[in-house]
Amino acid sequence: MKFSEYPYVRPDMDELEQRFRAALEQFSAAATADEQDQLMADINRQRMEFNSMQSIASIRHTVDTRDEFYATEQDFFDENSPRMQGLTTEFYRVLVESPFRKTLEAKWGRQLFRLAETTLKTFDPSVLPLLQKENALVSAYQKLMASAEIDWQGDKLNLSQMGPYLQSVTREVRKEAQQKLWAYFQQNAEEYDRLYDELVHLRAQIARELGFSNFTELAYARLNRTDYDASMVANFRRQVAQHLVPLSVRLKERQRERLHLDTLLYYDESLTFLSGNPAPKGDPQWILENGVEMYRELSPETDEFFQTMVRDELLDLLSKKGKAVGGYCTNIPKYEAPYIFANFNGTYDDVTVLTHEAGHAFQSYMSRKYPVPEYYFPTLEACEIHSMSMEFLTWPWMDRFFQEDAEKFRFMHVSGALQFIPYGVAVDEFQHAIYAHPDLTPAERKAKWREIEEKYLPLRKYEDNEFLEEGGYWQIQTHIYMEPFYYIDYTLAQICAFQFWLKAERNRTDAWRDYLHLCRLGGSKSFLELVQEANLQSPFDDGCVASVVEPLAQWLESVDDTKF
Repeated sequence: MKFSEYPYVRPDMDELEQRFRAALEQFSAAATADEQDQLMADINRQRMEFNSMQSIASIRHTVDTRDEFYATEQDFFDENSPRMQGLTTEFYRVLVESPFRKTLEAKWGRQLFRLAETTLKTFDPSVLPLLQKENALVSAYQKLMASAEIDWQGDKLNLSQMGPYLQSVTREVRKEAQQKLWAYFQQNAEEYDRLYDELVHLRAQIARELGFSNFTELAYARLNRTDYDASMVANFRRQVAQHLVPLSVRLKERQRERLHLDTLLYYDESLTFLSGNPAPKGDPQWILENGVEMYRELSPETDEFFQTMVRDELLDLLSKKGKAVGGYCTNIPKYEAPYIFANFNGTYDDVTVLTHEAGHAFQSYMSRKYPVPEYYFPTLEACEIHSMSMEFLTWPWMDRFFQEDAEKFRFMHVSGALQFIPYGVAVDEFQHAIYAHPDLTPAERKAKWREIEEKYLPLRKYEDNEFLEEGGYWQIQTHIYMEPFYYIDYTLAQICAFQFWLKAERNRTDAWRDYLHLCRLGGSKSFLELVQEANLQSPFDDGCVASVVEPLAQWLESVDDTKF
């Protein structure tokens, strides 16, 4: 069945709640572990049905935010997903209190019970109205971002469609594109500030009512960070500041020299080479066809996976008016189907998005048979290992997409991934600062961003752009609004992905074996357990960042980037 043929039926929440509670009552009254085991299967089927309808509605809404039917359905799930969350929390409560817990753990795995215990801390029926309001504010931000229309050469472009002009080889063009992009944010600054201010205070209120000292603690629990805490993340940020920021500065200097500039300004940073950033040598259909060949040659498992994605129309790749910004992978459990959403715009990102989101989707495909919804995807930082590592494991095929510019792409890929990490930890440190002081004014929040930005991105210069100089850059980062504290995950995963890159350089067979094993585990283990299963070093270990940075720095030094 193709995705367009998937039937959508809005869940009847009253009926669902009645059936769910009946199953919970039977679970609590069950006299044996076998009875509870069978009831768990029934409860999970109900959850999977709800999740599937929510995924279908969300996908169709983001593909066209102007579609009134699915906009209404998105509103329905904004209002009712907290209700389902409440039912799931009740399930978690009877699960962790089961007299047969040891027997159930032996079958379903300890991770389910760890996730249940953590989630129990994040929900209470008393905060249901607040969660519904939080969902509505997040949706309002998403709609605001999707509604952006920037006047450009007689046309109106959304944020994604501005991508090629932001990377133009002509300095005046990319400067004008950046200025128009940020003018949009400045013109709408009051609304962006209002939404974030409401979100920060609302999240702080939710945390207090749930018994947390601040939202940061609640956010870590929401993200199911069961085996590391904020102090370990702070230590990771210190390693980045010590070992990676100096390398990033050197790479920025090399970029300035390549571009023949006296000073590298903010609108220059997205242009890596004066000859232009590498771009795929064909249109989206050509990229997709080459993707089919690439995944056929990579492994039997990726061949089966990608053939399924294309055959069943489980990809939406083109940028178009009304489509939500960004890219993501989700899944539809009822059909054991991953789904890739992207916004191709003619830049190298079209290829990296295809490999990145396909990494997520491949993991979902390999672990689709788990009967536990919690195991379809692991926790978010582990999810990003699959995606970022797939970017590197597909390197041998980049010649197919970029042809004579393949080496240029690889240099940009590594240098860009390294330079992303300081930005990623800056986003994380900013959120820790904001939620530690939720009563900061919008101006104070922007000043805090600028202070942190100067620490991790010391060469960034905004010239005469007042909005950015005052600290407005972070407002384009959707995660800060929509998924608080989900950003350090990318940097942790990037360190792990670099380890896969180093493995593949030594022995591709071993690297693929470890990667495939990691994907098959899905979400059945915690982050640090998965890292260990994949034969990787924990990013939190002292010395890990340095051990990755040194060989990558050597590789970058071995490339003559002046020829690009």
